[in-house]
Amino acid sequence: MIKRNIYQTVIQALKRQAAVALIGPRQVGKTTLALDIAEERDAVYLDLESMSDREKLSNASMFLTHNEDKLVILDEIHRMPEIFQTLRGLIDQGRRKGLKTGRFLILGSASIDLLRQSGETLAGRIEYIDMEPLNVLETGSKNNPDPTKLWVRGGFPDSYLADSDEDSYAYRRNFIRTYLERDVPQFGPRIPAETLERLWVMLAHSQGQCLNASKLAGSLSTSAPTVSNYIDLLADLLLVRRLQPFHANTKKRLVKAPRVYVRDSGIMHALLGLSDYNQLSGHPVFGASWEGFVIENLLSVAPPQTKASFYRTSAGAEIDLILELPGSKIWTLEIKSGLTPKLVKGFHNALEDIQPDRSFVVYSGKDRYPVTEETQVIGLYELAKELAK
Repeated sequence: MIKRNIYQTVIQALKRQAAVALIGPRQVGKTTLALDIAEERDAVYLDLESMSDREKLSNASMFLTHNEDKLVILDEIHRMPEIFQTLRGLIDQGRRKGLKTGRFLILGSASIDLLRQSGETLAGRIEYIDMEPLNVLETGSKNNPDPTKLWVRGGFPDSYLADSDEDSYAYRRNFIRTYLERDVPQFGPRIPAETLERLWVMLAHSQGQCLNASKLAGSLSTSAPTVSNYIDLLADLLLVRRLQPFHANTKKRLVKAPRVYVRDSGIMHALLGLSDYNQLSGHPVFGASWEGFVIENLLSVAPPQTKASFYRTSAGAEIDLILELPGSKIWTLEIKSGLTPKLVKGFHNALEDIQPDRSFVVYSGKDRYPVTEETQVIGLYELAKELAK
């Protein structure tokens, strides 16, 4: 069992707010973390995918009022969206009784559905926390910072902790099948599982490339708007990230399309049939896989309200990742998969355009050293530690 760094974040949020929503993809560890919290306080746990637990809420107001002195954990909240209105009334009643914080811990597997429902009814009463897969700070250490296992298997706990690469790969293939056949139909319109899987695989093959919906639509024999809707759904389910281009006050012609990444590296590898490092290392997607892995790890430890983007001009100036941190600080990061990273002219031109506060090249080694006067080469683990301070 790996202690999740987000644990204390949730505890502190429950001390501030009546309701806390923990949002993350299925099987990322939300339920395990919630049950860990329940062991340390008087709590009631309800799995809303369970018919018996949903029946307990047939008169939700009465059941929840009876347990108003406890932390009530509502798992898979999307199965009962109508309960949000009840929660609002109970939170307001509780405030008048002095029950102001730590009332409800809500677990959800889809960002948009949960935010839309709760945003309308629980404004000012709820705090949102994103739960990501395992990151390098949770699986590595100063003495053993090598992230290769995490990169290959991805950060879903059952995949990372599997006894073998074979077991890990089998878990991820089942994860993909379950999402396509069971989970996607719960959240969105009826989409043929075969079509969505083909799109998911195409996105894995084109990891980190600018979105070209028309090209994808041609391969799927559908329309560009339909492809965009499918990608919206994968993004809402926290399976795909659209990294937007940096908006700078510059006269340069900037690329406008977002870059698209399959968020978990292990899922990406399973989509491509890559079960271990040897298979990955010989595949054309090797460098793009490392890039996406680095981006997800850094964003999972970055301070709240950090904005992420990339920079690319029509003239070839390019930066893989720009972080706009609280306090108006800008960090630029170039991501290289090799042990001897080399910088190209486009990188230096981009630095001149952006004028960042700090500049890094993130590579797969662990030594740290300056590569130019303003840019340092750094390993992922060390940079993640620095970003999380």
